Amino acid sequence: MSPTRSTLDHAPREGVRSYTPRWRKTPLTEERMGRLLPSHDIPEEGPLDPQVWFGRSAPVVLEVGSGYGAAAVAYASAHPEHDLIVAEVHVPGVARMLSEAESCELTNLWVEVDDAMELLKNRIPSGSLAAVHLFFPDPWPKGKHAKRRFVQQHTLTLVADRLAPGGVLRVATDHEVYAAHVRQQVAHHGGWQVTEGERPPWRPQHGFEAKGLRAGRSIHEFTLTKA
Repeated sequence: MSPTRSTLDHAPREGVRSYTPRWRKTPLTEERMGRLLPSHDIPEEGPLDPQVWFGRSAPVVLEVGSGYGAAAVAYASAHPEHDLIVAEVHVPGVARMLSEAESCELTNLWVEVDDAMELLKNRIPSGSLAAVHLFFPDPWPKGKHAKRRFVQQHTLTLVADRLAPGGVLRVATDHEVYAAHVRQQVAHHGGWQVTEGERPPWRPQHGFEAKGLRAGRSIHEFTLTKA
């Protein structure tokens, strides 16, 4: 389906989110959050300052929506020289990720239990991120919900501003509709160079990727670099 002008020119609107907050908190989730989150939580206020937030000045990567955290844990394990911030609203997923991080003794994985857009807009300064990861986001496959997809003109501009020189936006999806949407949005934006098909070797085939492969769907990989 071809994009409409309103889709390509979509600007931020109050109440339009790329996720639906639905979950139940079990006693195990509450125990993990109470015990593990304090040592991985980012400060409640103020702009990103790696020395203050993490105790060192190292490249910072943001993962937008982590699901149950398999990719986040794998990245933090494979890149101890980086600090990874995960912005995720799904509390049971965060709790499971923190449990895995504890098992791996990770000290470079940080969590914001909130909307990644709010973090990007209000607390991440220009040029401060080495990379942004968007793996298997909600595809919102119906055309009338296209405005809820994370990749839009305004988010592409925002992410580009927050990336340091040489920084990249990595996107993976198993939905043809979302892959076509990414191509259309990026082409219309004009501020990115795109490479397709490069799968990060550190990312495990867990969760939505494994589900998509079992269903016979193709995995679409995008690496976007500021033009």
